[in-house]
Amino acid sequence: MSSPDREVRAARNDTAGTARRPVVAVTGAASGPGALLTQRLAESEEVKQVLAIDERRGEVTEAQWHVLDVRDPAIAEKLRGADVVVHLAVDLDLGTDAAARTAYNVRGTQTVLTAAAAAGVRRVVLCTSAMVYGALPDNAVPLAEDAELRATAEATGVGDLLEIERLGERAPRAHPGLNVTVVRPALLVGGTDTALTRYFESPRLLVVAGSRPTWQFCHMEDLVGALEYAALEKVEGELAVGCEGWLEQEEVEELSGIRRMELPSAVALGAASRLHRLGLTPSPAGDLAYTMHPWAVSGSRLHAAGWRPRWTNEEVLAELLEEVAGRHTVAGRRLGRKDATTLGAAGATVALVGTAAIVRRARKARRRA
Repeated sequence: MSSPDREVRAARNDTAGTARRPVVAVTGAASGPGALLTQRLAESEEVKQVLAIDERRGEVTEAQWHVLDVRDPAIAEKLRGADVVVHLAVDLDLGTDAAARTAYNVRGTQTVLTAAAAAGVRRVVLCTSAMVYGALPDNAVPLAEDAELRATAEATGVGDLLEIERLGERAPRAHPGLNVTVVRPALLVGGTDTALTRYFESPRLLVVAGSRPTWQFCHMEDLVGALEYAALEKVEGELAVGCEGWLEQEEVEELSGIRRMELPSAVALGAASRLHRLGLTPSPAGDLAYTMHPWAVSGSRLHAAGWRPRWTNEEVLAELLEEVAGRHTVAGRRLGRKDATTLGAAGATVALVGTAAIVRRARKARRRA
């Protein structure tokens, strides 16, 4: 073969190799899992280019940044040329107003799915949570990835996640040719602050009498690895991600060294409902279900594709306990160090319930006045 022929063949091979490497867009790219994924994709030889989208510019200089709100229809133009979009601009912050949070999450997902289809994107990866399966006493352990989604909107943010799932399910029918992959992590740990991570900030672990909790964690690094698999189109469909297996409540107590405080179901659920309704705690009573009943998942589809978690449940629990050290939370409400030291575990719970009763009496008095 002559030298010019070799050069032509080499150029064709280079072009084919480049064509196989996708351009990946990441929303919510400036913080959290979005920042970690953007960095990982930017460093990957399997990715041609990373488009980073957020309301502020992040620190990954190798990515091409577009600063805008994901609800802005102009995002369609920014996605042009992308093969895959990983949508991580979802707000699940406990401090966000619930109505505003839902409006942002639902509208943002609608806009991204529509814009992706208009821009010719072939795949959108959504990230929700294994919480969408619901925590129920008759759940299989572990849950299969194609198990029915039986969660309700009663837990923090779960209503938004269920709506995101519904939007993702409908999108391929509305936009033929668009593939939607959904990644559902177990209890996420690694710089997160949720109602479930706050459970481990309590001086005692609340256990509802007669419940059968199972604890399965997902480290942020493992979630990002699973998202990378989905972005590189190595796996598709509904994907559950978490550590291998799960921990029983007794194992969690032994590993953490935190003793339990057991309450009857009616007392625990009733108090949680009243405290949240009065605005004294950020967590609705629905969050308690995820500390009562099993919702561990198998992760079989990712495993079949060759993905494996790097972290064990024991390791993630140890990291979580390090992260929350020094924080004091009762019933989802953070207390100052002085309050926690003075009240102790049971005393703090009684104080919160007592405060709720005082507030109720004060409201009744104002109505009678």
